[in-house]
Amino acid sequence: MPFLTGVALLAAPVPSVQTGESRQISGLHAADLFAAAARAEAARAFADAETIYRALAKDPDIEIRSEARFRLGVMLEGEKRYRDAAIAFRALLDEKPNAARVRLELAKVLALMGDEGGARRQIRQAQAGGLPPEVAIVVNQFANALRSAKPFGGSLELSLAPDSNINRATSSATLDTVIAPLTLSRDAREQSGIGLKLGGQAYVRLPLGPRVTVLGRASVGGTLYTKSQFDDISTSLAAGPEVSFRKNRLRPAATIGWRYYGGHFYARTEGGEVNWMHVAGKRGQIEVDLSAAHAGYALNPLQNGMIYDGSIAIERAFTAKTGGSLTVSADRQSAADPGYATTSGGATALLWRDLGSLTLYGSASYRHLGSDARLFLYPKSRTDDFYRVSLGIAFRKLQVAGLAPLARLAWERNVSTVGIYDYRRIALELGVTRAF
Repeated sequence: MPFLTGVALLAAPVPSVQTGESRQISGLHAADLFAAAARAEAARAFADAETIYRALAKDPDIEIRSEARFRLGVMLEGEKRYRDAAIAFRALLDEKPNAARVRLELAKVLALMGDEGGARRQIRQAQAGGLPPEVAIVVNQFANALRSAKPFGGSLELSLAPDSNINRATSSATLDTVIAPLTLSRDAREQSGIGLKLGGQAYVRLPLGPRVTVLGRASVGGTLYTKSQFDDISTSLAAGPEVSFRKNRLRPAATIGWRYYGGHFYARTEGGEVNWMHVAGKRGQIEVDLSAAHAGYALNPLQNGMIYDGSIAIERAFTAKTGGSLTVSADRQSAADPGYATTSGGATALLWRDLGSLTLYGSASYRHLGSDARLFLYPKSRTDDFYRVSLGIAFRKLQVAGLAPLARLAWERNVSTVGIYDYRRIALELGVTRAF
């Protein structure tokens, strides 16, 4: 088909259809319907053209429906219906994951929607599948210049979250202390429940030059439960310049955050962060995050201190259908009481694969934590070993209004020398994600 042959420009005109068939669709040849849709587009009768393309997209012949989806996506992109265009391109890629031209069009649409990260991921997948040399040159130029052009935007995620341990607490009824075994109240022990998990982000960009913008972000995330004493909500604000140069993007920002637990103010942080992203070759990306903030706790001032975080993540597309990432991180938290001061480090590996209209992914994490000293009440200083395994699946074929069902199952185990931090947890999330 024409869009599979390789094109030197992302915005090249759509070539004519060469079906070479005599198949009848609604009493007409497929070629006749494509011609009718093209005439409707030329006359700016976009609704008529869309109706024809969507009918052709259901044809049993994969070549006919692929061409219809591609032309539909390009037309919708021209109308600035970016979400609908992305869905059309994604449906085509579910059946033809090596269609590089289509993947590059999807990358362009995602960039126009403000999703720079998603656009870069599609470019890496296209390059992993192989590109003609003349196309690769233009794609490299596009990738180097890529940054979100959308001045403002946002996202919202919601999911139901059945959880075996919503408060990440021990299942033991007693806790060893230096005085005597302490009986824990029911609320201080493992609690199961169903939560509503939410996450949202909004941003605004103010251009200062061809490569510099001021970026402001607001985010909220957390889980609400029927047992409201375990509600956990965090909010944050960040603002600073965003500088793009060649294969790099730098984002320093001032930050402030608040956390509420059980409906009550829990902690506040104030500080700064730096994010550096580097395009590493044709298939990879490296991202480094550094942050420092002062934390103040409402209920226990002995926990007050500085929090320092650092991480490096390497993401790579292995093929057009498979990719993964490895993240290594470390953090340091000081405190007025050395018993609350901790140092930790760990790693997370993620692997995903597209299987038609399904996306499967899995992750595994390990983290070790040690405290500076023993808290007076406990016989040992705190040492934790944390393990987490997560499996998920997204069903893009079942999309409604651009959203597709998502299921995620996670298992956690924290092994601690201090009993109150020792717990097991299994959680299921049932929600929606975007279909592209």
